[in-house]
Amino acid sequence: MSTFDNLNDFLPVGELGIITEGCKELGEKVNYYISAWRKERESEHLNSLHFKNYQKDNYIIKAHCSRFGSGEGKGTIDETVRGKDLYIITDVLNHSMTYKMFGVENRMSPDDHFADLKRIIAAVGGKAKRINVIMPFLYESRQHKRNNRESLDSAMALQELAQMGVDNILTFDAHDPRMQAAIPIKGFDNILPIYQFIKAMVRNIDDLKFDKDHVMVISPDEGAMWRAIYYANMLQLDVGMFYKRRDYTTVVNGRNPIVAHEFLGDSVDGKDVIIVDDMISSGESLLDVAKQLKERNARRVIASVTFGLFTNGFDEFDKAYEDGIIDRVLTSNLIYQIPELLEKPYYINVDMSKYIAILIESLNHDQSISLLLDPNEKIKTLLNR
Repeated sequence: MSTFDNLNDFLPVGELGIITEGCKELGEKVNYYISAWRKERESEHLNSLHFKNYQKDNYIIKAHCSRFGSGEGKGTIDETVRGKDLYIITDVLNHSMTYKMFGVENRMSPDDHFADLKRIIAAVGGKAKRINVIMPFLYESRQHKRNNRESLDSAMALQELAQMGVDNILTFDAHDPRMQAAIPIKGFDNILPIYQFIKAMVRNIDDLKFDKDHVMVISPDEGAMWRAIYYANMLQLDVGMFYKRRDYTTVVNGRNPIVAHEFLGDSVDGKDVIIVDDMISSGESLLDVAKQLKERNARRVIASVTFGLFTNGFDEFDKAYEDGIIDRVLTSNLIYQIPELLEKPYYINVDMSKYIAILIESLNHDQSISLLLDPNEKIKTLLNR
């Protein structure tokens, strides 16, 4: 992090500007960190023209998307963005936001948020020096491949952003990181927040020993196996996997229903198990896996999941906690969190705002983020400490 400490010795790409779309609270936290760091740093270059407006209280640019009575919208930027290095942070899953259409209140869908993101980019009008999009949950990432005659929504969305002039796209724990192939000559970084999650576990879960005799990493399905292997390699732990046996003769809610979860791996008897995945949607699969692990005499079941959608609410999770099936659930603040979730006794919130601020600081000074994307040394230091 020595390079990060001396960022004032490197010219910024342009004056920093941050725009938030659907994630005001996260954006304000990111702004707080960057403002505080820049005020603390000292450099002989701060009075030069290249560092104009470098130290400020607020880097957030006022922008909004308004709606006509018909539901049509427009993006508006209320201050200059000329020559700025823009970072647009967007949460396409913030269902708490609403708009009126023909007098009826509607919740914003991912499609609405993505349309507003494009409106903001269009409002920039090519005046910014560079446009970077931080989209923690990659829009339409669950529709990442084609089975039969289906649309490829995520690839189309990425190409559309590239055509609109976006230079870099940063996302977290993409459902399928191979989506970067859709825009091969644009910046695309898929960031795994494994260090932040392990740090949260260490701080909030007592008596958690990261060795093969006490902890095991579990993938809830075959699609998440690469993620579980990554965790296991970083922590030097064994890994196990469940695979979903589906009924391919039936389609329910757009997918083939799961008949059973079958386990492959060593014994979990007496061990703490960490289930790792990219998202909790309804949570049905995760809770079924947790139940089977408990039936195999696992000591504690800890769910470490980047995005907590909880589309079916918390009743099933509350019951699972009361029945001792699940002990802890970790998700991040990268997407909108229902306030009720933060009060749950089993829930651990992983705050990612500081990490995003570090990424923005490094990129604004055109510095490599390779070390920030590789958490190996930080994890070793954390566990040794």
